[in-house]
Amino acid sequence: MAPTQPERLSLTKSFGGWHGRYRHWSGVQNCDMTFAVYLPPAAEHRKVPALWWLSGLTCTDENFMQKAGAHRAAAEAGIALIGPDTSPRGTDLPGEHEAYDFGSGAGFYVNATQSPWSRHYRMYDYVTQELPALVQAHFPLNGREAISGHSMGGHGALVCALRNPARYSSVSAFAPICNPVQCPWGEKAFSGYLGDDREVWKQWDASELIAAHGSELPILVDQGDDDNFLRDGQLRPEALQYACSQAGVDLNLRMQPGYDHSYFFISSFIEDHIAHHAQAL
Repeated sequence: MAPTQPERLSLTKSFGGWHGRYRHWSGVQNCDMTFAVYLPPAAEHRKVPALWWLSGLTCTDENFMQKAGAHRAAAEAGIALIGPDTSPRGTDLPGEHEAYDFGSGAGFYVNATQSPWSRHYRMYDYVTQELPALVQAHFPLNGREAISGHSMGGHGALVCALRNPARYSSVSAFAPICNPVQCPWGEKAFSGYLGDDREVWKQWDASELIAAHGSELPILVDQGDDDNFLRDGQLRPEALQYACSQAGVDLNLRMQPGYDHSYFFISSFIEDHIAHHAQAL
């Protein structure tokens, strides 16, 4: 069945292009979902490639579009930006809103298998199947895709690219959760969404996926060395670096002195990432 028409919530001109926010009913998530699309000026004349951006814990579609300073570079490169939300909304499951790192705003881009989360929390299928079909049907996109993200969304971007090796032309991440099976955020989320079998968890871990399957895609990762979540052991870029070195995967891990985990960090280097994707797209 063809995707339903998305309802436009707002439309704002930016760097000659248009930033729109939309709402639609998601059959995958069993709730209404909101997403954002930035179309560059070139989209008025031809179909353009798309860069997916997956955001981090507590974020919505609005954080990246408003704070990252990405519109100018995307406009110049002729690339659309697509920003999904980070979880289902309005489902009000028991305990869903009690913590910032599980439930609302914290979908972790997995397909939950445990009740009650499995009825709604299927962010992986949403961002790799349902939403791509919808935007392809309703926006001037040429079918070429790249993917990036931040923190939890960096984890999601890496996992989506590694699980779909022919799908994306390029992948990058800012401060991704590189080894969630070995960090507190990942252990909490995966046990709740996926159950207690750690072998199942490995299917959603970029470092484990690279160790098992490698990757032909070069990977660009920026990580601030003054990131408190790096110090807390949540991000573990060293695990990704080791997996890539063992598997012969081309990883460009750039440790950025003095930068933290914020959108100040992202906006400082987003033009490099868009250039990385533009070259591949």
